[in-house]
Parts: sequence; structure tokens; C-alpha cells
Amino acid sequence: MSLLSIEATALLYLVAAVCFILALKGLSSPKSARRGNLIGAFGALVALVTVFLSTELDNLALIIATILVGSAIAAPISRRVAMTQMPQLVALFNGVGGGAAALVAMLELTHVEGIGAVIAVAFTVLVGAVSFSGSVITFAKLQELMPTRPIVFPGGPIVMSLVALASLAAAVWLVISGDPLASYVLLGLGLVLGVLFVLPVGGADVPIVISLLNAFTGLTVAASGLVLGNTLLLVAGTLVGASGTILTRAMASAMGRSVAGILFGAFKGGSTAGSTVASDRPVRSSSAEDVAILLGYAQRVIVVPGYGLAVAQAQHTMAELATTLEAKGIEVVFGIHPVAGRMPGHMNVLLAEANVPYEVLQEMDEVNPQFKTADVALVVGANDVVNPAAKSSPGSPIYGMPILDVASARQVVFLKRSMRPGFAGIENELLFEPQTTLLFGDAKESLTKVLGAVKAL
Repeated sequence: MSLLSIEATALLYLVAAVCFILALKGLSSPKSARRGNLIGAFGALVALVTVFLSTELDNLALIIATILVGSAIAAPISRRVAMTQMPQLVALFNGVGGGAAALVAMLELTHVEGIGAVIAVAFTVLVGAVSFSGSVITFAKLQELMPTRPIVFPGGPIVMSLVALASLAAAVWLVISGDPLASYVLLGLGLVLGVLFVLPVGGADVPIVISLLNAFTGLTVAASGLVLGNTLLLVAGTLVGASGTILTRAMASAMGRSVAGILFGAFKGGSTAGSTVASDRPVRSSSAEDVAILLGYAQRVIVVPGYGLAVAQAQHTMAELATTLEAKGIEVVFGIHPVAGRMPGHMNVLLAEANVPYEVLQEMDEVNPQFKTADVALVVGANDVVNPAAKSSPGSPIYGMPILDVASARQVVFLKRSMRPGFAGIENELLFEPQTTLLFGDAKESLTKVLGAVKAL
């Protein structure tokens, strides 16, 4: 027996939907992201409790046991995951959501009525399966369980097209016949299509595909809301689908490329290749003491953080170095590229964790004009987002991507572990310019040495 009236249920669903909207608004800025996340979690809790109080549930003990087991697995993993692995975690969570929506739709197939509902089932099964298998591949690429480079094979576009056509045919079969066997065939084809969809994507393009697959999952959740007759699922899925689509377009724009070019560029040789071959060209390297002198006698320093900063967990040391320089009267700002790291906002969250003031975190359009007046540009773990090839090499896979104009600074200091290229797999000509100095080593160790030398000045 339901403990909530229809009116109370609708009101609580409205509260949850408003929480989801406010959460998305909060997540649009690092300053309000934590609050937005809490509001979204509260909305999800309201929605979950409402379902239990408004629905006559069969197998209640099994449902509760499943929730407890899932929570016992997910909570420790989420708490232990490093910031550098957050995109992989997002990919897995996203894939599980799409896969769950597909399975629910298959179970509801025998209970739905009307061609519209069956079309929603077919859509949910196909897109949910694509989202699940595609997300697993993106996780494997980012976790380096498989090559991060684009994986292409002869006839790849033809095979992908044939699988896509077969998937559409299976969807039509399911809609016309309502045969559960058709749903199993559609699920299998969707899983294969998801793998083929992501394999040709490599290098710095993978996080963008994660965002696109997140939009796919949102659409499957919205479609499952139609299948189950649940308005909140429809609203929440639509919000996720829309925000994921907007984020995907924004990330593609930040790289100066189209979404189609990112997904299928490898077939034409236009995807980021993900090479790991280190250059043997001569460069000018220096010691931590020499870098400290450059920084200690500068008037303006612009720090460009990247994935290497996150890998080394050097954000706290970087923050202390910035504070030390500011205490000596040196102006320090941080130049943040939209796709620095492995996801949008990665660097903002990382530096906020180290209590770097939001006011000194400047986006690309704001900081780029300032490089001309910067005495030193300190690049810590970034590579592709400062690579002049994006402007000067039409044949480069990152050509056209907006970059931070680090080359305009009077002196450039690169902190790098080795001469291996960045995630895009291409050589950075800025490393070989006369104004560039390299400090090799782990970013945290190097920054610790530089910090000690600056304090000794």
C-alpha cells in the first residue's frame, strides 16, 4: 500500500527536479561546485525515498540488499580514487547508468502497451548498450589497460556502418514484433557498436567522448522514464542529456575541432595519435636553483598547470610556491586551459583543493593577453595546451585548437618528467625555443627543490 498520495508524490518529484536543476547551475563554477553537488545528492535522496514510499514494490528485501551491496562497493572506491583517475570513474559510473537503463527497458518490454512505448524500449536498449560498452573502452584507454592511441583496422568504417544498419534493423524488428529475442539481438549489436564507436578515438579526444556518452546515458534514462511512466526520470535524463551535449560541444570547441572530426578523424588520419616516442633533439635544461633565480627576480609569473601536476600530486607544493613568490612582491596568476587535464575543470578543482584563491585562476581568454608582459611562464605538466603546432602546423592533429600563448612570455620554464610527448602524441616545438628552459623530474620533487631555493634567496 502506498504511503504517499499522488499529489504528495508529484510535489516531492518536483522538489527533486528543482534540486537537479540547481545542482547543474552550481556545478557550472568551481566556487559553487561543492554546494551544487550536495544539492544534487539531496535531490537524488528525495527521489529515492519518494519511490519507496509511493510504490508497491515487489522483492523489497532483494532491492534493499542490492542497494547495500552496491553502496558497499562504490563508496570506498569513490573515496580512494585519485583526482588523476576521476575521468575513469566518471566513465564507469556513466556506463553503468546506460547499461542499467537498457536492462530495465528489456524487463519492461512485456508490460508496455502501444507502439510509442515499444519505440522507447528499443531506443533505450540500443543507446544504453552503446553507452555501456563505449564507456568501458574509454575507461580502459584512460587507465592504459589498452593503447590510448586510435585503434583502426582495414574496412573499419564499413564494419561500423554495417553494425549500425543491423542495429536499426533489429530495433525495427523489436518495434514491429515486440519479440523479447529481438531485444537481446539489439542489446548485443549495441554493445558491439559502442566498442567500434570508441576504438578510433585516441589521445586527448577520449575525455570528450566520455562527455558524449554521458549525454547518451541521459537520453536513455529519459526514454526509460517514458517506458516506466516516471516523470522524474524523464526530467533528470533530459537534463543530463542536454548538459552532456552542451559540454561535449564546448570541449570540442576548446580544441578547435568538430565532434564528427573527433569521432571519425582517425579514419582520415586526423585524430590525436597518442605516440609515446621521446624526442632526442637537444634542449636547454637547468637546475632548480637556476629556475628559482628566474622566478625570484621576476615581477609577473604565470603558472600553467596540466595533467603532470595532478599525477605528481604537486598542487599543494605549487600553491606554497605561489604564496612564497607573492610574499616577495611578485604577481602570480594561473592560466587555465578549458581542456587541461583529463576533463573540464580538472585544474580548477585540483588547485581549489590546495586553497589557491579563485581570483588568481584565470581562463584562457582572460590570461592570454597577459603573457606578453609576463617575465616567466611556468608550465607544470602541461604540453598540448601550449603547443604552437596548434597555430603553425596545418598537418598537426591539434591544428586549430586554441592554446595558451606561453610562447609570448619573456622566459618559459617547463617542468617535465621526460621528453615524451603529451597526450596528443605530438612533439612540442616550444621546448626547443631559445627562451625555454626545462627542469626534468617529478613535478612535486622539482617544485619542492625550487621552493626551497626561492626561500633561500
